[in-house]
Amino acid sequence: MTDDSAGGLAPASRTALAQAEVIIGGARHLELAKAGPRGLAWPVPFSLAPVLAARGKRTVMLTSGDPFWFGAGGQLAQELSPAEWRVHSAPSTFSMIAARLGWRLEEVTCHGLHAAPFARLRAVLAPRARMICLLRDAAAPAAFAEWLTSHGAGQAVLHICERLGGPKESVRKTTAAAFDVTEISPPVAAAVELPSGVGLSRASGLADDLFSHDGQITKRPVRALTLSALAPKPGARLWDLGAGSGSISVEWCLAGGQAISVERREDRMGHILENIDRFGLDHRMQTVLADALPFVKEDEPPDAVFVGGGAGAALFDALYARLEKGSRLVANAVTLETEALLTRLHADRGGELMRIDLSTAGPLGGMRGWQAARPVVQWAVTL
Repeated sequence: MTDDSAGGLAPASRTALAQAEVIIGGARHLELAKAGPRGLAWPVPFSLAPVLAARGKRTVMLTSGDPFWFGAGGQLAQELSPAEWRVHSAPSTFSMIAARLGWRLEEVTCHGLHAAPFARLRAVLAPRARMICLLRDAAAPAAFAEWLTSHGAGQAVLHICERLGGPKESVRKTTAAAFDVTEISPPVAAAVELPSGVGLSRASGLADDLFSHDGQITKRPVRALTLSALAPKPGARLWDLGAGSGSISVEWCLAGGQAISVERREDRMGHILENIDRFGLDHRMQTVLADALPFVKEDEPPDAVFVGGGAGAALFDALYARLEKGSRLVANAVTLETEALLTRLHADRGGELMRIDLSTAGPLGGMRGWQAARPVVQWAVTL
């Protein structure tokens, strides 16, 4: 239901509400639906336990708009059989905002930030892009404006949308840097028009200084070549073995995949966790403190593996024993010993072997000269 009353619902929804033995919802919805003694408020934090406890009774679960778009519908459908539930959708908040502002919804990205960090948006900030973001409470819009400003989007235009679909609905306009909207009445969402010059490059190889690291990071040009060799795909899973700062995992996840960063040094775990937080990847990226070899023998096989450190013959034997056909394996070597190993693997297993020699201009006396980085040997193969 939208933010008006039960009288605004479609006939099928009104019938379900009238016949319900139990009505579960937020306080606002219960009041609008005149649930009375049949009403049961959602617990805080949110849980489906009251719905599941009412199994066998005619039960109505009140949600805003479309419960299968950043709503509780998907969670409930996983717990019940198809014969146990039916949905009567109302217009989603996204649809109502697009209708109020005249935006083409297919050209807008939509986000649920009720319980997610604003950093989830790092991957979608883009010049002149439009976003619609569902926010947690009355304090969230000001915090959201502050976050946008801190990420170079202070000139973003914000439409603060409150209680859409009812007589108290409001749409107020401001900018992120000059945010001045007060006395906000939830439920609330922000429709955002981003300025030019914002967002991360979507080419492989982000600048090194965007990451938290202790110097143990796959440098930008090599990272770009490594990610190209790994060939990220949306939804694909990566093992990043010997992860260092986790930069490979971060860029893999920004391309829509999921990753597990495996690092044996505890002092580097903080950098990986910081990068997960910086880029808002807690829903896509995990970190594990472990040696690579035992991890490989226990976890579910991924779609791709990057070996960035600690490589030995036993590790590659274990990978070949676990990985499925079509998996991608990429390894980088900077030592002579690991280079010799990759050379043998290339001869035995095929794939591509590449030596990467890079130099950058730097001061040389009063002039400039080329400063060579350590060469990297890269082996890439599809099983």
